[in-house]
Amino acid sequence: MYFNWLDRWDEQRARRGEEGKEPTAFILDAERAFPGEKIDSFREFCARADRASTDPTFFDEPHRGDHEFEADENWVKFPSAISTEVTENNIVWAKITRSGPFDRALVIFHHWNAPARNPQIASFFSKRGITVFEIAMPYHFERSRPGSVHADYMLSANLGRTVEAVKQAVCDGRKLIRWLKCEGFQEISVLGLSLGSWVAGLIAAHDANVAKASLFLAGGSLADMVWTGRATRSIRESLEAELDLTELRRAWSPLNLENHVRRLARPELDLQFILAKRDTVVLPKLSEGLIRSLREAGGQPQVLKMNCGHYSLGTLPYIIFAGLKAREFLS
Repeated sequence: MYFNWLDRWDEQRARRGEEGKEPTAFILDAERAFPGEKIDSFREFCARADRASTDPTFFDEPHRGDHEFEADENWVKFPSAISTEVTENNIVWAKITRSGPFDRALVIFHHWNAPARNPQIASFFSKRGITVFEIAMPYHFERSRPGSVHADYMLSANLGRTVEAVKQAVCDGRKLIRWLKCEGFQEISVLGLSLGSWVAGLIAAHDANVAKASLFLAGGSLADMVWTGRATRSIRESLEAELDLTELRRAWSPLNLENHVRRLARPELDLQFILAKRDTVVLPKLSEGLIRSLREAGGQPQVLKMNCGHYSLGTLPYIIFAGLKAREFLS
């Protein structure tokens, strides 16, 4: 009885999240994903994506500049590593919740279409000796596109823009982490929520400065998540007349965490997964496939699976269990 009610609650929450999401045109937009390269067809796009998925430099910052950071007690801002036509999106903001004279930092990457940062989560960790930086991902918060009702430029049926946006999020996160290292933080961790877990995972895979990564509601293939997930039905509806899931997997292969498991499984990186057994947004099989691949590559991730849904993970008592487990891991 209780779990039937919980499933209905998650479904109602998912329906509210559909407001403003409409099918859009399928667009290749290869120049965004691979600037300066001449790619005229979907086939060429996929071939280039295949190469990017094994290229350890694909998520490197295009330009480096530490002098561009502006910081005070509560905020740090800096130019994005990637420039777009949306002016607001080109400045990255991170909210700081400080924790006294400690040398540990946690960078939090929020979920897709997050309406605001979460001061409760930031306070929870800052009270335990960790200074928290809640970064705004592309097209969210201060970086939102004027007139948009949700972050449609972050994840959409525009294949090239989605690759660009996720890469931008990764490069911006790495830029902030490099600055934190220069500021004297000795241990830097990342925490990602849903889509933010893909970003945090890609950063952890490519940045040796990351010591720990706690990934909430993570999966391997972003393409599979979009194709099968409850929150992305409008994107699938926009895509399926033009391509199938196998083709989408190739197009977005650089964003598939399973293609980066050898880097994620490196011995000096500690990994934690907090998952929902009743998740209809990131299906459990996507999480299980990633964890299986990590273990086959020699990784030893900590895994907590709770009997709740994607949205109900944020409710009592599940969020308490998740928070305590993450605190134990990060502290």
